[in-house]
Amino acid sequence: MRFGYTTGSCSAAAAGAATYMLLSGRKKEEIKIITPKGIEYTAKIEDTTIERDYVSCAVRKDGGDDIDATHGMLIYAKVSFAEDEDFLPQNPSKNNIQDGVIVDGGIGIGRVTREGLDQPIGNAAINHVPRKMIIDEVNEVKELFDEIRPIKVIIYAPEGEKIAEKTFNERLGIVGGISILGTSGIVEPMSIEAILATIRIELKQRFLAGYDYVVISPGNYGQDYIKKVYKYDIDKSVKCSNYIGKTIDMAKEIGFKKIFLIGHIGKLIKISGGIMNTHSREADCRMELICTSAIKAGIRIDGALKILDCVSTEAAIDVLKDYNILNETFKIVMDRIIFYLNKRAGDGLSIDCLTFANNAYELAKSEGADKWFTLLEQEAEPQTLSQSEE
Repeated sequence: MRFGYTTGSCSAAAAGAATYMLLSGRKKEEIKIITPKGIEYTAKIEDTTIERDYVSCAVRKDGGDDIDATHGMLIYAKVSFAEDEDFLPQNPSKNNIQDGVIVDGGIGIGRVTREGLDQPIGNAAINHVPRKMIIDEVNEVKELFDEIRPIKVIIYAPEGEKIAEKTFNERLGIVGGISILGTSGIVEPMSIEAILATIRIELKQRFLAGYDYVVISPGNYGQDYIKKVYKYDIDKSVKCSNYIGKTIDMAKEIGFKKIFLIGHIGKLIKISGGIMNTHSREADCRMELICTSAIKAGIRIDGALKILDCVSTEAAIDVLKDYNILNETFKIVMDRIIFYLNKRAGDGLSIDCLTFANNAYELAKSEGADKWFTLLEQEAEPQTLSQSEE
């Protein structure tokens, strides 16, 4: 399958090309950049405008074989020399200056209106990795021309506001357009069949190695947590991605007797509502589920409303702390998670669970979780044979 490139890569490529044209006066048809993943991206430059005091150009978003709402749209960069007024205290641009480059959003790029997102309130929804990519590309061109004057980059997308209606941006507190995203710079295609096949292989390898129990986690958060806090080798756990229900089904079919699920609350909270595919395309009811358990734990109506207004589970956790009801709420959450996990597993397969927040903050664990830590510690110990066993 063919991978694509993020809106962050498109923005960085457009900014680099526009800077080159601003400083050279020559039109550029394509540009090569290196994505954070280390993969080279050759972007074709479209719709170029060269004026005396600015240059604008666009790169067309290519999602590869994992097409989303932004696939095919033009991401523009308008580049000019920064002016004195950009550095005045009352000018919002002053909050966007880094390494001699101002990065801000124009038409079709959303603005952050709520806490808990990658950027502070008021900033354009251009996440920190794409911002760094843009700055790096601009500064690379500046060095080529020995240019020391600060550069101003405005990223914009004429179709952005309309396309944003197809995303979760407004619900998250991003208004007026799309977000510029991406941590690797590329969009890796997701074949569900390939992911499930990989999970099945890893489960089978574990079972054939002589184990009837397995640790699973949705992603690197869970695997990193196991390694950091409980010294368990992450290579011995199975990454189940969003497919928790399917992984349980396969584990039971293969013959496992016990599963220990460890994951970030942002994923696992969905299981408390019986949702076994945690991808946001399937469901995004994190705040509603936290709120339900908080109400059951006794939170006041004003606290419940604050949770529903949160845009991240971390923000909801802060509300629960403020109302001194965190532990009670997540005990209820864990009870519901275990109920639905065991309902999916049926007879013959028992499941325990542990969930945590950022910074390895443990939120809740099932009654049998502590026994797993002893089991995993024993597994991690080097196996030595006595003389009689040799």
